[in-house]
Amino acid sequence: MSRKPFFYDITLRDGNQALKKPWNLEEKEKIFNTLIELNVNGIEIGFPHASNMDFESTRHLAIIAPKNVVVSGLARTKKEDIDDCNKAICEAFKPRIHTFVTLSPFHLEYVLNKSYEEVARNAVEAVKYARSILKKEGEIEFSVEHFGDCGENLDEVIKTLNEIVKAGATIINLPNTVERYRPKHLVEMVEKVYKAMPNDITISVHNHNDLGMATATTVESYFVGATQLECCLNGLGERCGNTNFYEVAVALHNCGVETDLNYSKFYETAVMISEMSKVEIPEKSPLIGKEALAHRSGIHQDGAIKTKDMEMGAYRPIKPSMIGRENTEQIGFTSQSGKTAIFDIISGANYPITMQEAIRITPYFKQKAELVGELNLDEMIKLYFDTVFEVKGPFKLITFKELSKDKYKLKFEYNEKLFELESNGNGPVDACLMGLRQAGFEQKLLHYEQKALDEDKLGSGAHAMSVIYFEDKEKNQIIARACDTSTQKANVKAIFNGLNILSNSYKDGLPRVQ
Repeated sequence: MSRKPFFYDITLRDGNQALKKPWNLEEKEKIFNTLIELNVNGIEIGFPHASNMDFESTRHLAIIAPKNVVVSGLARTKKEDIDDCNKAICEAFKPRIHTFVTLSPFHLEYVLNKSYEEVARNAVEAVKYARSILKKEGEIEFSVEHFGDCGENLDEVIKTLNEIVKAGATIINLPNTVERYRPKHLVEMVEKVYKAMPNDITISVHNHNDLGMATATTVESYFVGATQLECCLNGLGERCGNTNFYEVAVALHNCGVETDLNYSKFYETAVMISEMSKVEIPEKSPLIGKEALAHRSGIHQDGAIKTKDMEMGAYRPIKPSMIGRENTEQIGFTSQSGKTAIFDIISGANYPITMQEAIRITPYFKQKAELVGELNLDEMIKLYFDTVFEVKGPFKLITFKELSKDKYKLKFEYNEKLFELESNGNGPVDACLMGLRQAGFEQKLLHYEQKALDEDKLGSGAHAMSVIYFEDKEKNQIIARACDTSTQKANVKAIFNGLNILSNSYKDGLPRVQ
């Protein structure tokens, strides 16, 4: 779609008025400057008649506003409100008076206690008055408060809106002041108004989030004719908040809609607004929440890891860096996770592991997670050591000593039966395997490797690691590791870890289910 959305931010007005402690001038200016950096098209900077503080802050922000940004103040359809608004914003390059009143049958009867004709007439006169005092380059926006409740008298409302346009309004705002129904209800009403208005009139939507559908309603309203989208940083606002700025922007981007926004500042802005408002970001909040990039299901983790470098991931809507987050998807381990998570987390912590090893140790990790819940990194590392470097099983190495050149003494237990013997071999690995053959335990060694590792990874002084490759009964390759202060000890310990892996896998003569 070639029509660019007009992002009209209402954080400084609607967002601010919902705070337990509204922002002071210094705080408002900081947020205002941030909105400028986000490259929004318009900013509602206050409700000047509400208080002296609001008047002064609105006036100050209007004065410092750049030439390319529309700034507006809110006013009821009352002369004193409109006068204060005009005084506050008149020095802006692009000032706007935003006046409003309800035309909802429910509110006319139970809140205002006035007739439709009286309120409509007053609205037209208010717009005429605003137009008469605002400088020529200024704009008039009119809002039908509680537009979402105007379904039963929509035709009458449209007639009034046409009169309001003739009186001088160029932006017609259609708020879902209280979200009561499905998005389609309001979107169809928006479309009907759009088709009934002159072509040069901008249709705006302002949706609250009482049922959690404000983003959907706003996005869909754009596609039926709404150009101005009134949004709030972090979804702040009365009750459940207003339409979330970031969600709408990203949704439109993913639909191929071009905007002028600086997406890369979204995340840092969200964090700043949370700190300044003292309103925490829910951990499950889309895009900006702590858990927005968390994956715990094994299927999801596999897909997330395989697509982590792509713009659109298997289980995320965008590349996190687009909004200024690190391109790091959070992989946790629970009883619902699997081998991919183990491999990713352990290798990400710079510990040696293969996917084969991850598959083998997965049942142990799941068993632990079933007992305690999600495993933290320290718990996973400990379990990794217990299952990779200290494999429990029927074989237990007691001692392995060099007696003379190529002659060694091996002492071990198998199912608590003690074996003690001497053997010759071309080095300790060969001698250990010869000793095991003498005891009736013959295994096929493919090859082995020695590696040096950092002490801080494997324990004090344990800088030697051995990797042993065996072949099992079905010619599958078995990997076993061990570490120690000496290469010789690490080699022998790795052999016994390999024997236990094989024994555990073929308990009762059958492969262990992984």
